[in-house]
Amino acid sequence: MQYNTMKWPCRIGVISDTHIVDPWYDDTLIESLQNNHFRGVDFVLHAGDIVDPQTLTRFSSCPVLAVCGNMDTLTIELPMRRVISIGPFRIGLAHGWGAPNGLEQRLLKEFSEEKIDCLVYGHSHMPTCLWQGEQLFFNPGSPTDRRNAPFHSVGILEVGDSIQGHIISLD
Repeated sequence: MQYNTMKWPCRIGVISDTHIVDPWYDDTLIESLQNNHFRGVDFVLHAGDIVDPQTLTRFSSCPVLAVCGNMDTLTIELPMRRVISIGPFRIGLAHGWGAPNGLEQRLLKEFSEEKIDCLVYGHSHMPTCLWQGEQLFFNPGSPTDRRNAPFHSVGILEVGDSIQGHIISLD
């Protein structure tokens, strides 16, 4: 597990399940995100299923912290999970696996020895911004593959005196 202390307060772009095979061919998505929805973010969290590791290098306007997803190859040398410390808050970042039902609970077990305030995850492609007790569950959905989601999406987390999540529809 890797720990990072980031600037606080901050604004974070959140993306997952990009499934980009050729980032040089398909870099209009990332360019558009950087110029619009992620403009002015302090960094980006990518919750896995990147597919081509070069995708991460296309984010030129800010740093990217990422984890490995179940569709990522062995050429992507990323942790399966990480915890990011921002001021008094801790954000757990992981991709996920298995059926959508119970996904959040399976992921929480991965962080059972960590106190996290927010769980950022992917895998289901279903945008989620939901408080359960003291924890925010945040899945940005997918900007490229809706599956059963109502729209293509990414997200923003704002971390100041509290953590606030916003899902952004790209359709």
